[in-house]
Amino acid sequence: MTAIKNCDTLVEDFLRWMTVERGRAANTVSSYRRDLRRYVDFLHARSSDVMNAVDDDVEAFIRSLQSSGEAAASTARRLAAVRMLHGYLVAEDVRHTNPGAHVEGVKVSAGVPKPLSMDEVESLLGSVTGEASINLRDRALLEFLYATGARISEACDLNVEDVDLSARVVRLFGKGSKERVVPFGRMAEEHLRAYLSPGGREALVPEVWTRAADKEAVFLTNRGRRMNRQKAWNIVRDAGLAAGINRELSPHVLRHSCATHMLEHGADLRIVQEMLGHATISTTQIYTKVSQERLWNVYRDAHPRARG
Repeated sequence: MTAIKNCDTLVEDFLRWMTVERGRAANTVSSYRRDLRRYVDFLHARSSDVMNAVDDDVEAFIRSLQSSGEAAASTARRLAAVRMLHGYLVAEDVRHTNPGAHVEGVKVSAGVPKPLSMDEVESLLGSVTGEASINLRDRALLEFLYATGARISEACDLNVEDVDLSARVVRLFGKGSKERVVPFGRMAEEHLRAYLSPGGREALVPEVWTRAADKEAVFLTNRGRRMNRQKAWNIVRDAGLAAGINRELSPHVLRHSCATHMLEHGADLRIVQEMLGHATISTTQIYTKVSQERLWNVYRDAHPRARG
């Protein structure tokens, strides 16, 4: 039991370092904590711990994840967390070797985003109607996600003071709490303004706030709490079903669609990178590939000699 406590302490020291020294976002750190808890439990079952783990332990951990049917991307993320933990322990002279350094990486196929078509976006946004407060909220959320390409966590963390309806810009805080200012269009402004009116958000305000942070939130739940990612996910999913879109939808699909449609209409790649808050241009370039594929589809269908 003492070894387990020591392992927990070492993991928490590492997570604190990732937060303070590396500026990792709270959601990222929470993911690392879950991944490393699973790793520590696995080592304990093998009568080992993070101080005594060797290459075989890390390889066995990865094999166990793969045999469980876990998605390759999730396994790759857990391996990255294990490597970073052991790298930290070596850097801090807590142990001398990194048992994850030479373990073969997990191959993750480069999934190409599948954005909505323009018609599908119109159907999705138009599927939420009515003047009830939750209808105004849901439509405002959908318009906001598509207009800004914001991550769902950024929408949930949004405060009223971050939105400037007159200038049609919003302040977003991305990964690592990096701040950026993003514009949004007239339609998003119209629906945000309707939601932020007395009949919208105000109707969701509780008599007594459960948490002080909820008071500032733009998007509130029916119970007057700050909306979480699961609730936002459900809103997008339900709107997709109402619109008759026959595939699983998530808030990230709206982010993909925003970026892809901007590029298809001539937006500069680096402007889209800045708008989405991507750390590197290579991430944004994924959407270029999507646009090229759609361009070829149109060309093949429209050019009389394309299939010759």
